[in-house]
Amino acid sequence: MRKFLVILDDSRECLNAMRFAAMRAAHTGGGVTILSVIPPEEFNHWIGVGEIMRAEARERIEVHYEVFAKWMRDRQNVEPELVIREGEAVAEIMSQISEDQEIGVLVLGAGAGGKGPGPLVTQLTRQAGELPIPITIVPGDLSKERLEAIT
Repeated sequence: MRKFLVILDDSRECLNAMRFAAMRAAHTGGGVTILSVIPPEEFNHWIGVGEIMRAEARERIEVHYEVFAKWMRDRQNVEPELVIREGEAVAEIMSQISEDQEIGVLVLGAGAGGKGPGPLVTQLTRQAGELPIPITIVPGDLSKERLEAIT
């Protein structure tokens, strides 16, 4: 089964990337892997404090994931898979793609407005030639209706 890899982060554009991945998976009989990466700088504290922060970060991710997962299950009949990794985002995304041979498309949300597409889109498009799969970049300001029309 081909899976769409979508990145869960705190960005606003993440929402449209999630919607797009779920809709495409539903229309093509594919799956969705939701990857969230915890940056290493969050744990550069004493060991006990770092462990508490790590647990809190994972809990935040799981709660955020559950909102998207419920929508995917209820509206698109897609059961997403959550993967949480720790490290630098681009390196962890590349590792996930290498390790999961079923991932066929990386879906990223692009920021709208004058701030640019966002750091992940910028970094990963520079490395697009090294990726073994295509990248789909979903504009963050597309309406739900437009997303439905193009998926």
